[in-house]
Amino acid sequence: MTRVLVVEDDPQLVRALVINMRARQYGVDAAPDGATALRLAAARQPDVVVLDLGLPDMDGVEVIKALRGWTRVPVLVLSARTASDEKVAALDAGADDYITKPFSMNELLARLRAAVRRTEALPMAPETTMVTTSDFTIDLLAKKATRGGRDIRLTPTEWHLLEILVCNPGRLVTQKQLLQEVWGATYSDKTNYLRVYMAQLRRKLETDPSHPRYLITEPGMGYRFES
Repeated sequence: MTRVLVVEDDPQLVRALVINMRARQYGVDAAPDGATALRLAAARQPDVVVLDLGLPDMDGVEVIKALRGWTRVPVLVLSARTASDEKVAALDAGADDYITKPFSMNELLARLRAAVRRTEALPMAPETTMVTTSDFTIDLLAKKATRGGRDIRLTPTEWHLLEILVCNPGRLVTQKQLLQEVWGATYSDKTNYLRVYMAQLRRKLETDPSHPRYLITEPGMGYRFES
């Protein structure tokens, strides 16, 4: 059974979410605040977290950062905040998706299923968990990149982008695919996000960021990782 942790302080919304999720055979735990959420996450090890940002004891972004200190569990933000900088802050902290209130229950459940599917993907064969180039090494199991024996500091969003490209070596990954995987379906036309984050990755990984060898742009289409 897939276990969901709902972090929300509105009792009516919690009740609606619990009823709908249990009707679809999810196991559901609910937390009314951040402290309870972190305690339940550690105790119950949920498969996915649905998180409101406006909690009574702490900001939801702080909950995401605390979770990311020890787990890669998918986090779906459910919030009334619509400002793009607040969405970016949550996604940069490590959220996997962002849904604004009011929302469609069917859309939320579809995004929840998608998040669970991504984590249920078959593990890679041992020989594909380490990617080594002439300039850097990527350890997909440890989720870290190193260069010259030193760790390269990547944000969760940068890592997510890099991971998708590295796991599809030599294959064009479209802009839409990357945007939907990293930021969610509502961001499928925000190509400026990709340009900014790919530029950051190149600065950190490429010897000559203006003439990339590994992170290749296919103009108007997407990006490719060449090892």
